[in-house]
Amino acid sequence: MQCRATIGTWRSAYDGAVLDAASKGIDHVVPLKEAWRSGASQWTTADRRAFANDLAHSQLIAVSARSNRAKSDWDPSDWQPDLVSYRYTYARAWISIKHAYALTTDEEERASPTGMLDTCA
Repeated sequence: MQCRATIGTWRSAYDGAVLDAASKGIDHVVPLKEAWRSGASQWTTADRRAFANDLAHSQLIAVSARSNRAKSDWDPSDWQPDLVSYRYTYARAWISIKHAYALTTDEEERASPTGMLDTCA
């Protein structure tokens, strides 16, 4: 049995926009292409499918289509949420997901979340 949200409203985590349909924008916090470059290319198809559909590690979140397009497959060194109050949560999710899946990070990518973690008051 599949569960799907069919009615309601959601607030885009990245920019605060109010969405009236979940299909307007669901984002992988760690983009699939970034995961591929960071080690997922060595995974089995089942492992990649599990990553792509992961609900346990805050990997899939509702966002506006505009912010999803702006983020694309960038890592935190190239893109940060417009909503400053969400940057701390985003940085924690990025770090947690990369760690949970043993994905690699480069130096710039490691440095960027640190600055976002400092936004927590």
